[in-house]
Amino acid sequence: MNSASTRTLHLFEGYGVEMEYMIVDKDTLQVKPITDKLIYDQVGAYVSDVEFGDMAWSNELVLHVVELKTQEPADSLKGLEHKFLAHVQKINQMLEKHHAMLLPTGAHPLMNPYTDTALWPHEHNAIYEAYNRIFDCRGHGWANLQSTHLNLPFGNDEEFGKLHAAIRMVLPLIPAIAASSPVLDGQISGLLDTRLEVYRHNQDKVPAIAGKVVPEAVFSRQEYEEQILQKMYVAVAPYDPEGVLQEEFLNSRGAIARFDRNAIEIRLIDIQESPLADLAVLQAIVATVQALVAERWVKLPELKRWDENRLSDLLLQVIRSGQETVITDREFIRCFGFECTDNCTVGELWQHLVQETMTPEEQPEIAHALNVILSRGCLSKRIVEAIGENPTQEKIKEVYAALARCLQQGAVFIPDKLC
Repeated sequence: MNSASTRTLHLFEGYGVEMEYMIVDKDTLQVKPITDKLIYDQVGAYVSDVEFGDMAWSNELVLHVVELKTQEPADSLKGLEHKFLAHVQKINQMLEKHHAMLLPTGAHPLMNPYTDTALWPHEHNAIYEAYNRIFDCRGHGWANLQSTHLNLPFGNDEEFGKLHAAIRMVLPLIPAIAASSPVLDGQISGLLDTRLEVYRHNQDKVPAIAGKVVPEAVFSRQEYEEQILQKMYVAVAPYDPEGVLQEEFLNSRGAIARFDRNAIEIRLIDIQESPLADLAVLQAIVATVQALVAERWVKLPELKRWDENRLSDLLLQVIRSGQETVITDREFIRCFGFECTDNCTVGELWQHLVQETMTPEEQPEIAHALNVILSRGCLSKRIVEAIGENPTQEKIKEVYAALARCLQQGAVFIPDKLC
């Protein structure tokens, strides 16, 4: 969400989307730290942002990752996949001369972050240097994790409270449809969302920064400032004498309030194999959040009662088991209007939510992508199915090369087809 927007956006009047991709060698899939070269090739300068009207590219912490984003909030998520795909294809064309290409998924399966990491050395690198000095940004939790961020606006304090209450309930469910990082260091990790597991530990030195990943039950700006932001600023201060990190962006919860731009940013979403799959995931999340805000199943005071520990417990189970996670908490299920006679799985809950809140005939491609995710499993599950339980490096490269083709084609990954 760009702070340059002049009018105040109210709930669901705008959508800011950011997608992070790795740059890799076309043959070996080894990461290539050339984001600055890509940006230089486009504008003739080493800058942090390149603007194309309603879309933009920007750098990230590490030199092998480039972010594509909406420059201003989009009025709707519908059709955004085509804009992102056009920029993916433009970048891939520009990377040809470097014998490189974009690679999707939440984590590179073979990267050694201790030898392969190069940090962005240009504009804004004081912030990156501060992070590196405090936390050492060479680990997987910094150098090898790509996500899709979704920014949703609020117009005032009351809207913030409603939106925060709804998003907190949906956060534990997100990895079930969005996990795309089952492999690290050439091995299946045993978790469907390995990116989130390393992400939640990357700032253990200062626990207040990420908290329980699911944010605390606070529903006004004043409460948020007092209970989250100020505690975090105080905790990091001894490590940050220059005060470089005393900003809202320091917050690493799975959804963070950005009062500087009147938005909540959801950060739990692993990037998918193509913008089509990403937009399918985003639309399912938004439809569910909208229904909760509208009190479709339960009143908002009931949503606000949920404490972060209870929600975080479920999140940790879903990080491991995805859609197969059994929800034993009947009260949680009831908040989504799901009548199941026995304990139900997160996958069954998502099928219910998509059925209840979305109209598939309006967007057949999105409906197809969601159908693959719900019937064949999240991308992590499909990757594991394709590479087998004890994969060789060659098999991993073969499958991830297929994922790169899916990205270029704007396709959905199905294991037996391999794009």
